[in-house]
Amino acid sequence: MPTEDTQELLLPRSRMANERLHAMIPGGAHTYAKGDDQYPDNLAPVISHGRGAHVWDIDGNRYIEYGSGLRSVSLGHAHPRVIEAVRRELDRGSNFVRPSIMEVEAAERFLATVPTAEMVKFAKNGSDATTAAVRLARAATGRPRVAICADHPFFSVDDWFIGTTPMSAGVPAATNELTVAFPYGDLAATEDLLTRYQDEVACLILEPATHTEPPPGYLAGLRELADRHGCVLIFDEMITGFRWSEAGAQGLYGVVPDLSTFGKALGNGFAVSALAGCRDLMELGGLRHSGDRVFLLSTTHGAETHSLAAAMAVQTTYVAEGVTARLHALGERLAAGVRDAAAAMGVGDHIVVRGRASNLVFATLDENRQPSQQYRTLFLRRLLAGGVLAPSFVVSSALDDADIDHTVDVVAQACAVYRKALDAADPTPWLVGRPVKPVFRRLA
Repeated sequence: MPTEDTQELLLPRSRMANERLHAMIPGGAHTYAKGDDQYPDNLAPVISHGRGAHVWDIDGNRYIEYGSGLRSVSLGHAHPRVIEAVRRELDRGSNFVRPSIMEVEAAERFLATVPTAEMVKFAKNGSDATTAAVRLARAATGRPRVAICADHPFFSVDDWFIGTTPMSAGVPAATNELTVAFPYGDLAATEDLLTRYQDEVACLILEPATHTEPPPGYLAGLRELADRHGCVLIFDEMITGFRWSEAGAQGLYGVVPDLSTFGKALGNGFAVSALAGCRDLMELGGLRHSGDRVFLLSTTHGAETHSLAAAMAVQTTYVAEGVTARLHALGERLAAGVRDAAAAMGVGDHIVVRGRASNLVFATLDENRQPSQQYRTLFLRRLLAGGVLAPSFVVSSALDDADIDHTVDVVAQACAVYRKALDAADPTPWLVGRPVKPVFRRLA
């Protein structure tokens, strides 16, 4: 693993590969959250391969990895049950001019896993699924406006959401005006919004839970508000799906949305997402009705057999191996260890672990207890030096006790440096370059 001394953590091959990436790929990555601006200067490893909870960079360093594949690889890299299912289908062909029997089997399996839904349609990424849900809601209600939860960071690459971010260049102002926002957990404010735009809001879209549990009665209250105001309730379960329960947050909390979207953990790194929901709405995107047709989802690669096989294998594995419970147990052990280490070094109020145990993130706060990109940079440098690649503390089921113990040891070492920076009221000497940057910002 990399040495503990960040000055000696040199990534010459990764640095050269990053330059090659930027020369040909805008942003140097295919997802902004994977950009080298998200990592300390010259410490953005380029990955060679992964196995289980570990990845190796092209410089030969091994890391314990958290947040694998932006939360998509919840079983660990190259999980044998998933790989076996994918290889079997690759030998049989992956895409045909008509639906394959795999589409029937995958839909049946998904609807058995998420019994609150009556129909499902598969795609390749989360943005396609959420945008399809929004379009379907607009078609069903005849209303133009979309109400998004203002406290949730991402819903889609499409204009209806990106226009609300600091990276709104290229999105017409007229499009932006059709998206409005409501605060999470505040039913009164949401009702005020629906009243202000009476008969104009097609849907409420939100993640049913994130770093905090929904307040008692909140999701049921949204369900009642949506019914009373005639709009569609959409749960974005890209993250909560499988990590909260096999049936997502809707299965855990017992509140049924009209539509929901799944992805990330569904394929354990393979490209598959899903739009699911009640038959009355979903069938509007089908052929067996007499009304206007809705262009719901039509993707050339949305039902590739190997990705659907991966999704079925993931669902089998979650049940067979008790994965959701294991994710929670691992997360609880990690969170307790990190909190104890931070407290022992006197930085318990500055390195803060948040979220459900299966979906942990951390905040890095400065001497005034305000979020700080500089202190995040310091913390990430020390983690990388100890062989921990952790833009978050989101666990995979492939981690073991030794991985957690090593991570906590590295965190303790990082906290010791963090304490020195706090005492100096200046983390700059420990940054060794520019600080990391937020994904959503106006200027490059």
